[in-house]
Amino acid sequence: MFTGIVECQAEVFDVLREDPGKRLAIASAEIAGESRVGDSIAVNGCCLTVVDKSDRTFSVQAGTETLARTNLGDLRAGSHVNLERSLRLTDRLGGHFVTGHIDGVGVVDARVDEGDWSDFSFRAESDLMRHIAVKGSIAVDGVSLTVVSVERDRFRVAMIPHTLNVTRLGRLAPGASVNLETDLLAKYVARLLETQC
Repeated sequence: MFTGIVECQAEVFDVLREDPGKRLAIASAEIAGESRVGDSIAVNGCCLTVVDKSDRTFSVQAGTETLARTNLGDLRAGSHVNLERSLRLTDRLGGHFVTGHIDGVGVVDARVDEGDWSDFSFRAESDLMRHIAVKGSIAVDGVSLTVVSVERDRFRVAMIPHTLNVTRLGRLAPGASVNLETDLLAKYVARLLETQC
């Protein structure tokens, strides 16, 4: 479980094919130094397991399901990713409950910058859009955000300068893909309604 409060950005320094999946090697002394093999780390919002580490780097593996449902398959050496270690029971919950189980990939539809602030619109598939509500929470590449508006096939969020500076979202331009995890409560309510007679 995560909060959607990204701890840092880091750089992917190697991507190794491990058929049918991939191993991602990520350079982050901040995260690697305090992590152990077996720990869960959200990489662009996707919960992955540390399989190898040093003082400055750690590696995770992504299988076919993860690569098909996320933007992790697009990562190359030099790509930037958002990182968050899993929530401890004694931590403050600054964002919202984020499982690290990505629902699908969205695309940056538009970006409007106003000084150091930005509004982003993201397009998403209809099965994801039904779980997105105005003033609800959504995780975009692992970042906990509040939804400002919702249309049939897209939603909008406003980002403060801090979010743009400390996450990879500040680097995004229209056409970029992002991992989306919709609100956990919305998914359970939708499932309950689907199964009622």
